[in-house]
Amino acid sequence: MKKLIIHSIPIVISFIWLVVECNTISPITLKGPDFLKFYLILILGFYLFIFIVKLLGEKISQTTFYFLMGIGALGIIKWIRGITLGKPVGFLTMILIAELIIAFLLMSWVANDKPKQLKKANPKHNDSGFI
Repeated sequence: MKKLIIHSIPIVISFIWLVVECNTISPITLKGPDFLKFYLILILGFYLFIFIVKLLGEKISQTTFYFLMGIGALGIIKWIRGITLGKPVGFLTMILIAELIIAFLLMSWVANDKPKQLKKANPKHNDSGFI
């Protein structure tokens, strides 16, 4: 529950900005520059909270990846909509590529955390394969 609240904070902040600045609730209907501002607020806030959680020594949970997939899906939907309307989508493409790179980094952090957790749970565990 704590992780859900922590990850919801940047989403709430970005939607408050969306309502105050653009007078709408739907980010899909926004024009290019306004959507990019909204999306950058959302992504940067979310990644900031991920790095804060990581610096505090917490592990990255599956909830984080669900939020990450939702944010990525929003970007991909808007990217497809921009392509079908014939709009320039270069900046959004670069943001989505950067988002993929960061997602792979987060997955490598999770993969690196698992052996440490295994050693804490089983201190007699030997990585060399010999007992």
